[in-house]
Amino acid sequence: MYSEAATALATDLGLSKGRANLEVFAAAVQDLAEADRDVLAVTSDSRGSGKLGPFGQALPRQIVEVGIAEQNLVGVAAGLASTGKIVFAVSPACFLATRALEQVKNDVAYSDNPVTLVGISAGVSYGALGSTHHSLHDFAALRAINNVEVCAPADNFEAEQAVRYAAAADRPVYLRFGKAPLYDLPSDAPVQPARARVLREGGDGAFLASGETVIHALLAAEHLAREHGVQCRVASLPSIKPLDTDEVATAAVTGAVVTVEEHMVTGGLGEACAASLLQAGLAPRLRIAGIPDEYTVTGSQADIFRHYGLSMEGLADTMRSILGH
Repeated sequence: MYSEAATALATDLGLSKGRANLEVFAAAVQDLAEADRDVLAVTSDSRGSGKLGPFGQALPRQIVEVGIAEQNLVGVAAGLASTGKIVFAVSPACFLATRALEQVKNDVAYSDNPVTLVGISAGVSYGALGSTHHSLHDFAALRAINNVEVCAPADNFEAEQAVRYAAAADRPVYLRFGKAPLYDLPSDAPVQPARARVLREGGDGAFLASGETVIHALLAAEHLAREHGVQCRVASLPSIKPLDTDEVATAAVTGAVVTVEEHMVTGGLGEACAASLLQAGLAPRLRIAGIPDEYTVTGSQADIFRHYGLSMEGLADTMRSILGH
């Protein structure tokens, strides 16, 4: 996942590697369900890949398996939520955000059923399985539907906070989780809905990142500071919708902004930030770092990140290019 230089820098910064966010999700949901029998998990043949095996063993009456039928998954989850149940609908993100999109739009969002939609193995987590299994469109699809919040936690702390927030929410929430173990980020500030989490201060430029790309943006900023004397602000934006427009505006003050996401450059975090900046009358130099409008290369998540410049080195180069260094 990381180059030797990136791993060494993370170690030097004292960052420790935790679990995959998906594992944190499963543990948090089980904790909630043990305390409240109205908490249910509904899966589409995803008990194993969703790390819900222990949940099913401990609470067999609180898990519903619908098989490989994502549209049924969302419909059943919406029905259960309409009766007052607290429902987590768990499915691979690549299928949940496309195959079941009509049910998300009508049964969940339009009908105002507070289902937590959980997209697992998101982004390019499935790596070598290729574009059919990559979820690089979910931000765009779900941002376009009214009444759905979209959240991509960057580390275990953000993941647990997001799960507990979603369980208490009175509206639909989409949570996006990958498979890789993640570094714990250097901030224990409470995660608030629609608020960014500032990880590093700096006035020469700013990285605005989401999900599993945040650590790469943070390492890029540290690399730039040590090797080139460039000081960059870094913020994690776990909430893609609603967006923390105040943080986007603050980042713009630096004059150079790089947005970073494990998503197509179309319709995701970068375009949301660009629209916010234009509407606020702000015009920093801006680059959207993500997956271009093409079928992705085949390889591991690390291979794909390196290929598209989402690694520490690639992001540092992108910032240097817009700064003219």
